[in-house]
Amino acid sequence: MYTPQAENKFTFGLWTVGNIGRDPFGEPTRKQLSPVEIVHLLAEVGAWGVNFHDNDLVPITATAAEQDKIVKDFRQALDDTGIVVPMATTNLFSDPAFKDGAFTSNDSKVRAYALQKTMNAIDLGVSLGATTYVFWGGREGTETDAGKDPVTAIKRSREAMNYLCEYVRDQGYDLKFALEAKPNEPRGDIYNATTGNMLAFIETLDHSEMVGVNPEVAHEHMAGLNFTHHVAQAMEQNKLFHIDLNDQAFGRYDQDFRFAAVNLKSAFFIVKLLEDNGYDGCKHFDAHAYRTSDYEDVKAFARGCMRNYLILKEKVQRWNADSEIQGLLAYINEDDGSMDGYMGQYSSDKAAALRAQTFDRAALGERGQPYEALDQLTIEILLGVR
Repeated sequence: MYTPQAENKFTFGLWTVGNIGRDPFGEPTRKQLSPVEIVHLLAEVGAWGVNFHDNDLVPITATAAEQDKIVKDFRQALDDTGIVVPMATTNLFSDPAFKDGAFTSNDSKVRAYALQKTMNAIDLGVSLGATTYVFWGGREGTETDAGKDPVTAIKRSREAMNYLCEYVRDQGYDLKFALEAKPNEPRGDIYNATTGNMLAFIETLDHSEMVGVNPEVAHEHMAGLNFTHHVAQAMEQNKLFHIDLNDQAFGRYDQDFRFAAVNLKSAFFIVKLLEDNGYDGCKHFDAHAYRTSDYEDVKAFARGCMRNYLILKEKVQRWNADSEIQGLLAYINEDDGSMDGYMGQYSSDKAAALRAQTFDRAALGERGQPYEALDQLTIEILLGVR
């Protein structure tokens, strides 16, 4: 029942299960796996797809001949295992050239190099089957606002996205872009810090129809925000092009824990939102195993991400079928239709009639909403006693 199937579209990045356990204060605790080894690991645990930054697959120092060999071997591993590549992205944050940003750098040569690197990476991603391209601006920010004008940075970001949209159109690629927000780390402050920021920014682009968002649990939780609400906003605007699932304690550094490992109720409601609204895109686990794990434990981590999603999906089905819960929801949302004539699209007649309506304010204030009872039933379902 909790075994992943292709229809679940569960994916991992090369950088997730391939994470070598390094942190800012410690050296690696696991050996580096090749992209081919990672593909076979993902096939073993039952994943559907693998995603990559350009330099996860091809080192930034590789020659053309070396790149050809790496890509050929990777493609063979995909063919051998049936693993697909639905998404790709560009690393515009690791190399020292991007220490002050890529698209927002004050150095025009860095901005040009970032565009060149991204175009090359788009070509690589599309050649391997990617139909979604994610942008995470990990260095697009500041430690001090004295060094960069934020209005100029916004304009530079827009110029880069418009340029790359035109490049994709010019090449005839079937590719859409998904922008990923994060409030801080590795920069002190990162531009377009939340999904809401990204949604507003997208509407200013020349080809906004090509561009959506890739919200991540940990990134919204770092800002103390309700992830489900931000994903819902993206869904309502038809801009949820991709999603990164992991977990995160509020107020901490970017922990990237196994999905549903920390905030179980939050994880339940994001699964409920996706399942109830028929989200059919990739469910990408942008997470890392504990630094203490060996590679057998990394497999347990990957299986756990997918299993937790499927367990919560089953809990959602149980919640939706529970007669007491549905009874409470019916009471909470009951509507006798008496306000229908005043609501909906505005008209002067509706407004005049509404202004003339008399409301019993005291009665409105006295009507309770059984949210405590509803939340407790939710907890009981999650705890397995209902």
